[in-house]
Amino acid sequence: MAEFDKEELDKLAKLCRIECTEDEKKNLSSQIADILSYVEQLDQVNTQGVAPCDSVLGTLMNVMREDGVGRLLPRELFLANAPSHVGGMIRVPPVIKSSKEP
Repeated sequence: MAEFDKEELDKLAKLCRIECTEDEKKNLSSQIADILSYVEQLDQVNTQGVAPCDSVLGTLMNVMREDGVGRLLPRELFLANAPSHVGGMIRVPPVIKSSKEP
């Protein structure tokens, strides 16, 4: 593995748009080198015959229930909970403002 040097760190910092002090650069450089060393160890693991895993939740399935009409709340009681209503419907503030003012 190629060494992770100061030039690589400077290039990475520029790509990430972060600024680092010299102490932070030394610390980051050491940490990134450790990470790359660990990844290099993982490259040595024999994965022959192991199927690729694109999801660790392969056995997870959506649990769906049938839609059904249940007990309905009477309209008067439903509207009594609304702060404002007109013609049997709940009044809500406008979401989209028209460009044409009346």
